[in-house]
Amino acid sequence: MDDGATELDMVINIGKALSKDWGYVKDDIQAVVEAAHRRKAKVKVIFENCFLQTEHKEQLCKICGEVRADWVKTSTGYGSTGATLEDLTLMRRCSPAHVQVKAAGGVRSYETLLAVREIGVSRVGATATKAILDECKARMG
Repeated sequence: MDDGATELDMVINIGKALSKDWGYVKDDIQAVVEAAHRRKAKVKVIFENCFLQTEHKEQLCKICGEVRADWVKTSTGYGSTGATLEDLTLMRRCSPAHVQVKAAGGVRSYETLLAVREIGVSRVGATATKAILDECKARMG
């Protein structure tokens, strides 16, 4: 943040989440969110959903709401899968309105982009950005 960062990404401690050590997970996320918010920066909390069960994702969304994280995010891009419509729907449903949802990976077409926006995803990280924009431009004429 001293170098001008206005947004931070943090990855949850996957081992602590899998072992359901929710106190540790909450304290960890809260520490980052509080430090960032003191400096007027925003925080995206990355889950790495490919390693988690539904109950983990639901609890993480709840925690992120409680500590006032700015976004929940599906993945880093290093796991075996990226964003799925199922996960994004769950994350939007389980996160309070003040927590936005970011899809990372898995959005490779304009049609999929529209679908994730429809369920309430506010940001998308995609390596197929050029293809998505080309498809949008072709459809728009």
